[in-house]
Amino acid sequence: MRSAVAAAVLIATALPALAQSTGAVRVIPGRAGVPVPVYGQDASWAVIEGDWGLAKGNHYPLRVMGGRAYPPPPDVGHYYPNSGKIPGYGRLEVEPPDHGGLPREGESYYHSWTARSAPQPPDPPQNPPPVILAPQINGPIPGAPPRGR
Repeated sequence: MRSAVAAAVLIATALPALAQSTGAVRVIPGRAGVPVPVYGQDASWAVIEGDWGLAKGNHYPLRVMGGRAYPPPPDVGHYYPNSGKIPGYGRLEVEPPDHGGLPREGESYYHSWTARSAPQPPDPPQNPPPVILAPQINGPIPGAPPRGR
């Protein structure tokens, strides 16, 4: 009985590992227009063969048959001021003429910020008034009920 259970467990765990295909595979992209990059080229609708996935042992590199290289990045037309050409878009820079047609100077503007500590309480006076001491009463307080012993 134990050997039958062991054989069933062995078969149940070995079948998923044997399900891995190592033959040639056709690449079908999951979404139109999204490339599938393999070794720096688009492998969409190409055939790939070699070790990959769970069987990857790095013995044979992948071979992509039918892939196409990515197109080079588009020329965005960078603007270099030393070339003397104006850019194709952006704000128009107007150089003032050399004969003194400069715009008038803008009005002055000044603003400042300061920071300081919170105000402190006033200092005590230097010559305080004399302290009046309350008289000491050693006996019972007049008008108070007598204390019991």
